[in-house]
Amino acid sequence: MFSLTFAQMRRSIGRLTAAGIAIAIGTAFVAATLLASDVLTRATYDSVAAQYGSSDLVVRSDGAYFGSSTITSQQLDQIRQADGVAAADPVAAAYLELTAGGSSLYQASIAVGTSPDLQPLTVAEGALPTSDSEIALPEGTARLLGVSVGDSVDEVSYPSTGESVSDPVGVRTPLTVTGIVDDPYKAYAAQGGAAVVAEGLFTERHSYGTNPVYPQVAVALTPGTDLETARDRIAGIVDLDSTEVVTKDEAAAASVNSATGGQQVFTVVILAFAAIAMVVAALVISNTFQVLVAQRTRTLALLRCVGAKKAQLRGSVVLEAATLGLVSSLVGIVLGSAFVQLTIMVLARTDLDFPIPGRITFSLGAILWPLVVGTLVTVVASLVPARAATRVAPLEAMRPADAPTLGASAGKVRLAFSLLLAVGGALFMVLGVYLTATTGRVEEAVAAGVFGGAVSFVGILVGAVFWLPRVIGLVGRLLGSAGPSARLAGANITRNPRRTAATSSALLIGVTLVAMMSVGAASARASLASTLDSSYNVDVMVETGAVEADGSSPEGSLTPAVLSELATVDGVAAVAPVSDVMLDVAGSTGSVATQEPVSVVTKASAQAALRDPSILDGLDATHVVVSPFYADYMVGDDRTLTFTGPGGSVTLDVVVADLKTTRAVVDATAVSGIVGDVLPTSAWIQVADLDDASTTVNMVRDALSSDAVSVTGAAVERATMQQAIDTMLAVVVGLLAIAVVIALIGVANTLSLSVLERRRESATLRAIGLSKRQLRLTLAVEGSLIAGVGAVLGIVLGAVYGWVGALVVLGGFADVSLSVPVVPLVLVLVVSVAAGLLASVVPGRTAARTSPVEALAVD
Repeated sequence: MFSLTFAQMRRSIGRLTAAGIAIAIGTAFVAATLLASDVLTRATYDSVAAQYGSSDLVVRSDGAYFGSSTITSQQLDQIRQADGVAAADPVAAAYLELTAGGSSLYQASIAVGTSPDLQPLTVAEGALPTSDSEIALPEGTARLLGVSVGDSVDEVSYPSTGESVSDPVGVRTPLTVTGIVDDPYKAYAAQGGAAVVAEGLFTERHSYGTNPVYPQVAVALTPGTDLETARDRIAGIVDLDSTEVVTKDEAAAASVNSATGGQQVFTVVILAFAAIAMVVAALVISNTFQVLVAQRTRTLALLRCVGAKKAQLRGSVVLEAATLGLVSSLVGIVLGSAFVQLTIMVLARTDLDFPIPGRITFSLGAILWPLVVGTLVTVVASLVPARAATRVAPLEAMRPADAPTLGASAGKVRLAFSLLLAVGGALFMVLGVYLTATTGRVEEAVAAGVFGGAVSFVGILVGAVFWLPRVIGLVGRLLGSAGPSARLAGANITRNPRRTAATSSALLIGVTLVAMMSVGAASARASLASTLDSSYNVDVMVETGAVEADGSSPEGSLTPAVLSELATVDGVAAVAPVSDVMLDVAGSTGSVATQEPVSVVTKASAQAALRDPSILDGLDATHVVVSPFYADYMVGDDRTLTFTGPGGSVTLDVVVADLKTTRAVVDATAVSGIVGDVLPTSAWIQVADLDDASTTVNMVRDALSSDAVSVTGAAVERATMQQAIDTMLAVVVGLLAIAVVIALIGVANTLSLSVLERRRESATLRAIGLSKRQLRLTLAVEGSLIAGVGAVLGIVLGAVYGWVGALVVLGGFADVSLSVPVVPLVLVLVVSVAAGLLASVVPGRTAARTSPVEALAVD
């Protein structure tokens, strides 16, 4: 049977090619995912291990990443003095606020350390600092601050005693830049790089109270020191209930295990898409073997006549599938590996925030799992055709037979099962919508909705053999007036409902998921945008921070030149200057005044920048406008607020409006007598086109050169939300496109096998006058109907699932606006129909190439 099986495979190599391509693509997907996950894990390991330099041991506290460190400076000194310890340095970062010229930023910094072996950074220019008045900066930080080696930067600190908490200046300490440092393994990429300072300055800035504590300490041993002996010696110094002494590799591995949870989630999510691709490939494979078995009926019958057992015939089909699966999986692994290797070669040429290995490393799992999954899916997909090969008696099998069809008894069971799944899943989706809308239990609602959607979709696929061919046939009959080719195509589709259902279902899966994500993303974008519109009055708010009422700290203001530049930015409709000043605010007679920031505006310009100008209708020289939240905790029973500044006090009547801000808003005429000449510190900006908010926000940010300025507001939230949703959608649709490609391969495969099955029928049609063009057109219509109707039904199902998903996920905190992205969905339909037409080209040429006399010859 082995030689016979391989001989049959050689004869059917062309028919098996499409199925092999489908399984190879799916296996490549799985292999690429696993290899990419390994690359990410290795990159994380290299980055974490780099923090420890060339250390031999690492002392880690349980709170290494959660702020509950227990390694004190006294314990660090004892470790340094222990026998066999050459050096020990803390693995920690302290943040410094650095300023130079008009720029400022927060910079992570590490100590220069006591040994070069423990220093993770390298010197690119100059030298490391040797005193508390020196600092070495990363190249990017030096560029942002506009300094180089030999220049000076100011380190700003805010003492906890003696000064006002609201002091915007702080204490400035000049530091000389002694060098530029490089981070070759991106050990501090997550912190935007790290500066290097002397240990004295580092200890002072890393202190909690008077005793510095550290999350980790790297230890280098003297040559010849026994590792375990040194480990026990250090363990006697620290508190082992909350601290561990491990090797560098153990510390890096522990950190990676805790830090790669997102990578594991990433891997699981991508593998879920790979599973979808494999399911689609299984439908293509099952379809292929179903027809191959039917075409070999006479050969199988002859084998039965000469003594072959059912088990042998079944084993022959399964062996053929296993061989196809094994070879295709190996090809898929090679393709997936090549893709990942090419990707990391491209990424290695870019400036990333993490180190990329130069080449992939093949782990046992990354090779074994794709091989097992690809082979197993192929074998499982062949079981039904293999069973069909053993169901007929030898004498009956000698007669020509069509491909296996659905039996009546199995049909009733299948129909009942599919209805149970579809209806039950729909009820769970309704339950999810109900839980979100009435109880706000979003987690339970999402679980019910996802479960219901998955179950109902499985039910639809299980029952597709009953309704999908009929729908396609109905469309074909509606197109029958177009000519005999269309009528023949419609009739051919309904002749083998199982094969038609399997082929169209493969496409249905991919298109449904693509449409679901597109509709869900569009609905989420519309719903969240609506919520943002009702939650923010200002599209974009530019802030530098409140200043003192006497006008001090002019560096915290927006100059007229900046405001003029903002007004000329494309997409900006209006700009309103706002002065946020610190005033003493009292809510009622006898109440204690608290210092609060107050927004001083000019009513006309402020209303021009608001989405709802009526909010400030009550603002004038005798009234202040506050939000309901502000009124609840600041306004007294007499509904007035008293503002006190350098020039005296003023009491204003309170107007409560739907103002989404925690500050009181007053007109400049109301407080002109109590505050000094304060320049604008903020700006309210109205965007002309909210649909293009992301572009306008980016241009506003480009117009603002100071790092101290923050840009917030509805348009910013909208831009961030749109970018996140669009990115997610692009990734998901890209992954699902693989399943769609496999499904379209199945359409081409089905048409090719259909041509081989219908050779005599095609010859008869040619003999009675059907032209080659009409025969090719028949297959073109058939392929277009299978692909087009599958795509339309997938879009409809995807829209329903996308809407339900939006209602379940967003219904608890937003007014859901159901939306349909017409252009992307029409594009999916056009591409599907075009692909169906393309899939019919080769089968159509094959069908038209054989003459009627040759095709009618007896096999």
